[in-house]
Amino acid sequence: MHDFIMAEDSELWDVICDGPFVSMKTVGKGTVTVPKTRKEYNDVDRKAIEKNFRAKKILVCGIGPDEYNRISACQSAKEIWEALQTAHEGTTQVKQSKIDMLTNEYELFKMKEDESIQDMHTRFTSIINELHSLGEVIPRNKLVWKILSILPGSWESKVNAIIEAKYL
Repeated sequence: MHDFIMAEDSELWDVICDGPFVSMKTVGKGTVTVPKTRKEYNDVDRKAIEKNFRAKKILVCGIGPDEYNRISACQSAKEIWEALQTAHEGTTQVKQSKIDMLTNEYELFKMKEDESIQDMHTRFTSIINELHSLGEVIPRNKLVWKILSILPGSWESKVNAIIEAKYL
């Protein structure tokens, strides 16, 4: 979603992260600012305010009917994004629990006896992608070593060839 929104307009992502633009005016002796009424908006205000609605449209169009019910009461793109984040990632504690569980799964990962290399790689990639989506990135060299270390004995000659050739 981030990449899609950035491709549309990078300022939309700013609206999602920072909240909608509120056009303000100074009243009195310049000491108090209050929001402008719609009649007081100029073209610059309207363009800035429009960004929130464009961001909301993209977010709403990117979700299904079940998720729409979660966000239908949200007023800004930022509120929608936070509601979707909480629904998909959970709270900080839930997110950390998921990271801990996936890290444990990664550390204990082994190739099954009757499993093909493609199936093993698919399972491994799934764990790594989930960790990455939660903000936990494992360096590529560690991933390669993990894969090489879990391959069965029948792969020993290939593993040795890869290890020996790594500096070519």
